[in-house]
Amino acid sequence: MSAEPAYEFVDANVLVYAFDASAGKKKVAAEQLLAQLWEAGTGGLSVQVLQEFFVTVTGKVAKPLSVEEAADRIREFGAWKVFAPGPNDVLRAIALHKQAKVSFWDAMVVHAAAELGCDVLWTEDLNDGQVIGGVRIRDPFAPKQPSTERGVTEAD
Repeated sequence: MSAEPAYEFVDANVLVYAFDASAGKKKVAAEQLLAQLWEAGTGGLSVQVLQEFFVTVTGKVAKPLSVEEAADRIREFGAWKVFAPGPNDVLRAIALHKQAKVSFWDAMVVHAAAELGCDVLWTEDLNDGQVIGGVRIRDPFAPKQPSTERGVTEAD
């Protein structure tokens, strides 16, 4: 019997970049991240993220997707672990918004990630490396940190 995999939550901005033909390097990075999560079966998101994705990719990007194509993508992402909030979740997000001093919408996303048991939240909207509500924020578009510091290698 194996343990359940560690899920990783994806914010709407990452999904949008993966389907935005004008996003350049961010498109490539987002596509790679999504491919890894599909392969591992560890993707998570929320109804809010799916809603934001739909509104953005059908009207706010340079080359919008058709409504039908966006709906198809949402059906596909429905195979992931999806969080659907209720009234108590909104109240918890309000508390997190006050405590962590982040926007209400970001607090909803962080809360959703925590409720799904995700260790990581992939977003460019919060600070890379920050931990909020027990969830580590990761920016898939942040410059990669060098593995060595000041020329010292692990072999030294």
